[in-house]
Amino acid sequence: MKKNEKLDNIRHSAAHLAAQAVLELFPGTKLTIGPTTETGFFYDFLPTRNFTEEDLPVIEAKMHELSKKNYKIEGKLVSKKEALILFKDNEFKEELINNITDEKVGVYCQGNFCDLCKGGHVESTGEIKYFKLTSVAGSYWRADKNNTALQRIYGIAFETEKDLNDYLTQIEEAQKYDHRKLGKQLELFSFHPEAPGSAFFLDKGLKVYNKLIDFMRFMLKRDYQEIKTPMILNESLWHTSGHYENYKNNMYFTTVEDTTYCVKPMNCPAGILVYKEKPKSYREFPLRVAEYGHVYRYELSGVLHGLFRVRSFTQDDAHVFCTPDQVVSEVEKMLKLAIDVYSKFDFKEILMAVSTRPEKYIGDIASWDAATQALKTGLENKGLKYKIKEGEGAFYGPKIEVVLKDMMGREWQCGTIQVDFFMPKNFNIEYIKADQTKDTPVMLHRAIYGSIERFLGILVEHYKGRFPFWLAPVQARVLTITDDVKDYAGLIFDKLFDADIRVEQDKSGDQLSAQVRNAQVEQIPWMIVIGKKEQENKTVTLRHLDGKQEFNLTVDELIKRAQELNKF
Repeated sequence: MKKNEKLDNIRHSAAHLAAQAVLELFPGTKLTIGPTTETGFFYDFLPTRNFTEEDLPVIEAKMHELSKKNYKIEGKLVSKKEALILFKDNEFKEELINNITDEKVGVYCQGNFCDLCKGGHVESTGEIKYFKLTSVAGSYWRADKNNTALQRIYGIAFETEKDLNDYLTQIEEAQKYDHRKLGKQLELFSFHPEAPGSAFFLDKGLKVYNKLIDFMRFMLKRDYQEIKTPMILNESLWHTSGHYENYKNNMYFTTVEDTTYCVKPMNCPAGILVYKEKPKSYREFPLRVAEYGHVYRYELSGVLHGLFRVRSFTQDDAHVFCTPDQVVSEVEKMLKLAIDVYSKFDFKEILMAVSTRPEKYIGDIASWDAATQALKTGLENKGLKYKIKEGEGAFYGPKIEVVLKDMMGREWQCGTIQVDFFMPKNFNIEYIKADQTKDTPVMLHRAIYGSIERFLGILVEHYKGRFPFWLAPVQARVLTITDDVKDYAGLIFDKLFDADIRVEQDKSGDQLSAQVRNAQVEQIPWMIVIGKKEQENKTVTLRHLDGKQEFNLTVDELIKRAQELNKF
């Protein structure tokens, strides 16, 4: 058994152990489902009373007690009739059983506890040792807000005590640099109940946000056109694209003059409308079109999380229209672009995965296979290792997922490259081939940041609030030792400002030590200290965040250095 398979079995078994513990402590609780996650598991319950955070240590202690009893975990196949009798008091399990097409269903038992399950477990509860319950949250049956409201208990589980402790240390470190806390401290963004799941960007945060877009525009300027499309489009468009049938539960709708419109959850259908404005020739291919498109997607309130899980965000989207024989080379170019962009941000590692056809999909299997192979070939031609994520593609095509490992060793899925044979067919878009016949182009979907909001949140934690000079919202602050050098300090400020350096002047009148401390709290890279000596010599003293100082610099030297650091 591979290590990751064993770990998944431990986590799956830990979910059952949590369910068993809950039933022993809170009789009458109804079980629903309990899948694994990237770091552990969760289980959804319908309790007789709502769980609280104070219940978690009690449940966790009961789990350890059950673990020590070392119950053998045994699975068996039973008829649907037997399963319905076994779970006759649980309408959630009955619904699951009735939806199973096979004649027999899986049941796993440990001690006097049994659960409906396909399997994937350790041999006994004694193998489940290194776990922790982390939180309790609200959820809905089958993730549908129109269904029964449930409670979800989250947990983590690992193979060894060291792995568990290392992860807990990582979490503690991450909590110190939570982007929501730093976002408020650094005056970057805020959230308000009047717009749940939507960020309010403050002046400093918007400077970082815009700088990310500026950098991406610089990276694309040779090869891409840029467009901007409306946010609200007629419902009929989303029927044609397939989103209505496959994504409508995540969409917002509005009715105006008896016509239904959708607030776009994705930019691609509008991009196709732009493509259709005039006939296209193969000579124009590959046609690369970028858009920084603002989209809205409905997410349950219980899963919203700062900038990481929002309802409104901007995608650094691009759609490339090309011929079938151009697909692999375009995938290679996109991979190079992604790596070049990410290298600017000092990530520890860049990982690749190919996500294949999901259960719910459009199109034919042959086209899916061809698209999936094109992605694999592009990765292999670039010498990039990748893993396969079975069934995790979008409903309209397979994709490459790019995962970034940050300074704290955490992994973030950001970039995507998707091959789409189907949406161009749905919209009947064409191009004229060399022999003057018409054909349907292939459409590639590409995002590097993914969500600019989420990427910014990742960077806040990745850098622990200390942005590199080129990205810092305030790059320099002019500090004065005495009031009689204010005029000279003002001249320095003006020169830096006129050179497009993001500079402020401290006019608080505080002692220099307080001015330095405030600048350090705000993580400003450069503190430009002005005193009588600097005024007399027409120089400045440069103080860095780490406390190092450079003396007798001219303002021209400072500007030249800043401009070099600001270059993309």
